[in-house]
Amino acid sequence: MRDKVVSAAEAVAIIRSGDTIATSGFVGVGTPDEIYLALERRFLETGRPRGLGLVFAAAPGDGKERGLNRLAHEGLVARAVGGHWALVPRLGKMAAEGAIQAWNLPLGCVSQLFREIAGRRPGLLSRVGLGTFVDPRQGGGRLNPKSTDDLVKVMEIGGREWLFYEAFPVDVAVVRGTTADPEGNVSMEREALLLDNLAMAAKASKGFVIAQVERLAATGALPAKQVAVPGVLVDCVVVAAPENHLQTYGTPFSAAFSGQLRVPLDRVPPLALDERKIIARRCAFELPMGGVVNLGIGMPEAVAAVAQEENLLQHVTLTAEPGIIGGMPRGGLDFGAAVNPSAIIAQNQQFDFYDGGGLDLACLGLAQADAAGNVNVSRFGGRFAGAGGFVNITQNARRLVFAGTFTAGGFRVEATGAGLRIVSEGRSPKLVAAVEEITFNGRLAAEAGRPVLYVTERCVFRL
Repeated sequence: MRDKVVSAAEAVAIIRSGDTIATSGFVGVGTPDEIYLALERRFLETGRPRGLGLVFAAAPGDGKERGLNRLAHEGLVARAVGGHWALVPRLGKMAAEGAIQAWNLPLGCVSQLFREIAGRRPGLLSRVGLGTFVDPRQGGGRLNPKSTDDLVKVMEIGGREWLFYEAFPVDVAVVRGTTADPEGNVSMEREALLLDNLAMAAKASKGFVIAQVERLAATGALPAKQVAVPGVLVDCVVVAAPENHLQTYGTPFSAAFSGQLRVPLDRVPPLALDERKIIARRCAFELPMGGVVNLGIGMPEAVAAVAQEENLLQHVTLTAEPGIIGGMPRGGLDFGAAVNPSAIIAQNQQFDFYDGGGLDLACLGLAQADAAGNVNVSRFGGRFAGAGGFVNITQNARRLVFAGTFTAGGFRVEATGAGLRIVSEGRSPKLVAAVEEITFNGRLAAEAGRPVLYVTERCVFRL
């Protein structure tokens, strides 16, 4: 057996111009920054590789410089398919300007598609995306005119419409774990998420697998049940510098995130009473006791804090799309992780659960809503936020609550004992005649009779 441990520079040397790279990462959780840094350094020093394709389910980035933002160089990337773009703004700018081909597909579908690629199946059949910007009749997820390929097709099976997400070869998979042995077996005991086993997709494509870890173990030292990525799937292992292997971008390490320790939640300070908490408190009235709930990024993150403050956490199971079940989901740069989770499962399994109707309620952000009840969270003018798991979740949860302020851009309020006072109204109304892009189709939800609320700081609308 050969020793698979190499330097980051040696690992990225195998990447060829034109390769398609599938990479893990959810914000900063599972994001292999050591590999990104080495690849960026190689390109800046040698001009190679060029014209890479990037595929990512979530957005591995911090909204600034870290994560995939490091690879946003002219010539390095030619094509990108991502589930969420808001935290990779440098890459998003290239997409907006037409410098690269780019698509936004539902995070859950990208995650599940990796499994289809691993099994050498032609692609993923799903009803997720019908009636939204992902539907080929409404753009097919294309982010600019340069992106001409049809990645999604409409098919009719048994008298019903389906979307077919076509499979593609993965030349290189970059994954992350906690510990590896010289044979390439990788465990994830200190990781906050399991995410997707991209290594299988690469191996089915006769591709190459790079694993970033934070430490090494002796051969045979890892218990078999702790091995998340078997060594037969791994070609090389890179031990990262500590600063390039944080558990999340907000927290270097918390044993409560990885399920190794439970901490008292009564020490969590309550939120300040502002518009965010006012909206979160109203959303919390909708929490189904004994039910399963998804909380989205942004405004809905505060619902978890309110639920803890009001002693509701023990009566409801909160979840997050990358695989968190139970506990108290975190927000900001910790989003995707949870304090004291009951279980952490693979991301594609979480979306199987969501798509199969496992959610009693989903509380998600509201950027724009229109007269038909359509919601847009994915695209505003030239800015691509991306849908993330929004499309999967909103099309399959039994009940929906959308949360957002009435206006945005300079909006400021004061909450006092006398009530709510609008100090300054925002420049941009969120309730518009027609949304710029349909991320959630209100007409289809109304036809299906699904309960939907739109919660703002001053009023609540019902579809």
